[in-house]
Amino acid sequence: MPFNQPAPRIGNQYSEDRVLREYLGRALPAEVREAIQSGLQEMGELAGGPLYAFQLADRASEPTHTPWDAWGNRVDRIEVSPLWRAAEQLAARSGLIAIPYERAHGHWSRVHQFALVYLFTPSTDVYNCPLAMTDGAARTLTHHRNSALIERALPHLTARDPARFWTSGQWMTEATGGSDVGLSETVARRDADGRWRLHGRKWFTSAVTSQMALTLARPEGNPAGGKGLALFYLETRDESGGLNGILVHRLKDKLGTRKVPTAELTLDGAVAMPVAGLAEGIKNIAPMLNITRTWNAISSIAYMRRAIALARDYARRRHAFGAPLADKPLHQDTLAGLQAEFEAAFHLVFHLVELIGREEAGALPPAQHDLLRLLTPVVKLTTGKQAVAVCSEALECFGGAGYVEDTGLPALLRDAQVLSIWEGTTNVLALETQRAAAAGAATQALTELLGELSASVQEARLAALAAAARQAVYRACSWLESAKADAAEEGARRYALTIGRSLALALLARHAQWVLAGSGDQRPLAAALRFAAHGVDLLGGEAPFASRALAMDE
Repeated sequence: MPFNQPAPRIGNQYSEDRVLREYLGRALPAEVREAIQSGLQEMGELAGGPLYAFQLADRASEPTHTPWDAWGNRVDRIEVSPLWRAAEQLAARSGLIAIPYERAHGHWSRVHQFALVYLFTPSTDVYNCPLAMTDGAARTLTHHRNSALIERALPHLTARDPARFWTSGQWMTEATGGSDVGLSETVARRDADGRWRLHGRKWFTSAVTSQMALTLARPEGNPAGGKGLALFYLETRDESGGLNGILVHRLKDKLGTRKVPTAELTLDGAVAMPVAGLAEGIKNIAPMLNITRTWNAISSIAYMRRAIALARDYARRRHAFGAPLADKPLHQDTLAGLQAEFEAAFHLVFHLVELIGREEAGALPPAQHDLLRLLTPVVKLTTGKQAVAVCSEALECFGGAGYVEDTGLPALLRDAQVLSIWEGTTNVLALETQRAAAAGAATQALTELLGELSASVQEARLAALAAAARQAVYRACSWLESAKADAAEEGARRYALTIGRSLALALLARHAQWVLAGSGDQRPLAAALRFAAHGVDLLGGEAPFASRALAMDE
């Protein structure tokens, strides 16, 4: 008999997602939940049906770059994959950018948006990349109240009509500085007509097919460093339809996110407009980064959920050693561990989403603004690391099939790997977390939140978990207050991950208590117990490390 393995299948990704449905049942008012239910059902059906099939069929398609036309004219024409073209249409029609700016459901509009994005993301080959930057650009323009740019761009960025819809790029990285953006060398000069023109080389420009971009440049005469940079708006094409002083050198050959047309390009006199003054560009782009980092975190939980869904279905279909994998205790234990990581991450991410929604609706108390600043990097870095680990383990659940490209499975891991890199690496965000903790009332707000979460659980095991999470955060905050500069930097990653994993545990315990009191379902309780067993306190009880000696083998 020939050796055959059954392909995994998935169905409606909304109706099959217990965690999402439970969360919406707990968090949203009934009238909001009822209003958005049909849209979620529709997106879930597409994501598990036609879109997923399209994704598998379109697996080998990648963007192409044509620098010159047949007659020697520089055109820099970029074609994206068929699925990307379809994803753009769907994103616009579904209002994936429009929803939080229409604000039909008040501060719950961000939850509505990101629930749809969570369903949309795994079946659309990282089309969430241009959408994240589009949302970030819309938020940045509205935050800075630049009326001319708002009037010009915002109706396109938030359009539901695909013919009017624009996406935006975010062009920050140069060869001189990735995370160290202050080293950027792009110069802004005024021309004879008083227009600003940008000159410089951008090393990574994701989704270069967008109609506009926000970018950093140093107005001529400004001092070196981050404070001398300014935030500029540019449109990628001029009135005649030609490129706006942009030369595309090549598309990047990347490990993953291969459907994303990421380019190296030169700005050769691109016409641009300042967004918010002629200095403090890094500070002024912060509203964009807060949004894009949240999209990154949503992508992390979406990829975890998809990897587990495929592995779970395969476990029911694949027979080995006389029984389905789903009946094997060791395989059950493996999948349970992945599910626990996912459930904790899910509640962590959507807590951040709730805070953003309240902030944008003007309903966030002052101390919570500091907490939002702290949690944004924490949530992004915590879930980025989880996504890579979960997707890697999920691929192993398929044995050799998980390593074969035409199953479509390896793309999950390759694309997930970027989630700990995009929008700030783990170490960069860990240091940012420490700066946020030192400013304002963030730490106090965090400890108060953990106290509220502890008070919301009564079941003895959940109460013990919530108390352990609270204690881990208390120890981490005390450690940071007493640590010397070098020790604080050395432990920054472990500090940030302790905050993230501890809060995730407390949020999961709160949710598990709600489910127990309602349906009596013990699965969230089991997830909380399992997640806690994986470890949340990464700082407690350790001796100082000789990090340099180990790192550099000296």
